[in-house]
Amino acid sequence: MSEPDQEFRLVADGEEYQLLATPDDTSFILRFKPDHLAARLSGEDAERFRTDYDAVRIQLPAAAPDQMLAQLWDQGGYSWLAAEEGA
Repeated sequence: MSEPDQEFRLVADGEEYQLLATPDDTSFILRFKPDHLAARLSGEDAERFRTDYDAVRIQLPAAAPDQMLAQLWDQGGYSWLAAEEGA
């Protein structure tokens, strides 16, 4: 959680959602831009997220980033892990 954003690379970016990952895909930051919320995922949460993200990419291959990430945020339950950024 204390890792600075510089260590993360951009994976997907939409108008409302953004996904960042470490180079080895062991940590993720899933952002909901309108409310300035971010779920910082590592350990088991990151492993589950990676599996869920891969499944959504297969299910919705032509989907825009916002559509894929919104599904994970809402239906995947990752919004529950989010905190306000800058707080």
